[in-house]
Amino acid sequence: MSEHLPKASSADIGLLLEGTFPYVSGGVSSWVNQIIRAFPEYTFAVIFIGSTPEDYGAMKYALPDNVVHVETHYIHDPEQKPVTRSIHGDRKATQQLEDLHQYFRTPQAHPEAQDLFFRLLPQCEPGKSLDYSHFLHAETSWDFIKKVYQQYCYDPSFVDFFWTVRIMHAPIWRLLEVAHKMPQVRVLHTVSTGYAGFLGALTKHLRGMPLVLSEHGIYTKERKIDLFQANWVRDNRSAFERDSTQVGYFREMWVRFFESLGRMCYSSADDIIALYEENRLRQIADGAPPEKTRNIPNGVDVARLALLRQQRPVAPPPILCLIGRVVPIKDIKTFIRAMRTVVNRMPDAEGWIAGPEDEDPQYAAECHALVDSLGLSDKVRFLGFQQITDLLPQIGLVVLSSISEALPLAILEGYAAGVPCVSTDVGSCRQLVEGLEEADRAIGASGRIVNIADPAALADAALELLTNPAAWQRAQQAGVKRVEAYYSQPLMIERYRETYRNALALAAAQDGMGAS
Repeated sequence: MSEHLPKASSADIGLLLEGTFPYVSGGVSSWVNQIIRAFPEYTFAVIFIGSTPEDYGAMKYALPDNVVHVETHYIHDPEQKPVTRSIHGDRKATQQLEDLHQYFRTPQAHPEAQDLFFRLLPQCEPGKSLDYSHFLHAETSWDFIKKVYQQYCYDPSFVDFFWTVRIMHAPIWRLLEVAHKMPQVRVLHTVSTGYAGFLGALTKHLRGMPLVLSEHGIYTKERKIDLFQANWVRDNRSAFERDSTQVGYFREMWVRFFESLGRMCYSSADDIIALYEENRLRQIADGAPPEKTRNIPNGVDVARLALLRQQRPVAPPPILCLIGRVVPIKDIKTFIRAMRTVVNRMPDAEGWIAGPEDEDPQYAAECHALVDSLGLSDKVRFLGFQQITDLLPQIGLVVLSSISEALPLAILEGYAAGVPCVSTDVGSCRQLVEGLEEADRAIGASGRIVNIADPAALADAALELLTNPAAWQRAQQAGVKRVEAYYSQPLMIERYRETYRNALALAAAQDGMGAS
């Protein structure tokens, strides 16, 4: 990355961001940008965690003035490896490591696993018995990997097992180094578990500052979806060796790994925030202490977006717009297939796909090919990233065909601009369309909800609204009322202002105890 990144030795809030702001646009990144700009009284240090440098281009956002520090780290970036040498290793430390992995296999029965991990952490420092050099080259490490393979692995490839273990565990030492070297901040705020949340847990343990976790989606759930779809995760068993009740061993390994990272973040966080109740309960099921959890829904700038209603035509335009990244989790292909039915019954209809295509180029190419194969080249348009203020006045419906969502800003922004939605029944989308408590539900439906991966149902719901102006207007009015009452930006910002004040007060109290 060639940008000149601001540097500082200290900041008020340390934002730990995995694969989001400022190098990825939309979704969580938009929310991060919104939060930073809402608190000019605080300075922010952005710690960006990515996969490899090649996966990211230039910054997608101009940095707000109160971002005083940015650093980027890549968990799979090629690096200078320790010099290969013969190392016998520390048998006692390796046995503790074996105990730790055994605990992680049955976490409900072994809550002491995280305490053991943090007790072992000093031995992971350079020159100690579990440092990176020992992990790569020690005889005891080799013996441990062989033992685990022989005892547990039901995939016949030891080579794939060996390299999976190496790739999976190497980021631990990289993140440990990041935790030591990042600027001094008063409060840590991670917007996911995963690698960023694990970095938060490490840094809190090493340096003592309070840790806030706010999850938009549930990271472990989304990683499971990614892993079950991933082509790079090998399964070397023959058709006769496979058990239909078993997930491939390497997929299972990765799932356990991310679940372990999540539990460490949950146990270390002082404040755990979900967007809506279903996700809060999922956090608890995944190991979050219930007393630390609460909900803060997303909010949008209703006053600014309301001005777009004046630009809308009287009749709803026959344009269905999917606003989101062109990636499998958004299930763009279901939207494209639905458009074939929509166009058959409403020939002047168009489908717009407004979102970046660079995250998964192969999937994007498959989506373009599907458009061509269905004869929709003149009806389905790929627009790339668009300013929401330019887009919303031109469309009749916001459409989400996702297989996983949290509380999508695209729906709320559409409501504020007077655009109803059709969405799959994922995340909080039913809550956003039909309402939550009694007063909210009394507002009425602000769109339609359909099942996942059902192009026919998606098309029928969209056509029901676009061909019935009275139904469309009722949905529009309900959306406006709902977003104004429950999902405004000032309401969300005030709740996060209280969150930061409480965390900073905790930091001050801890500093005072340290001084005394």
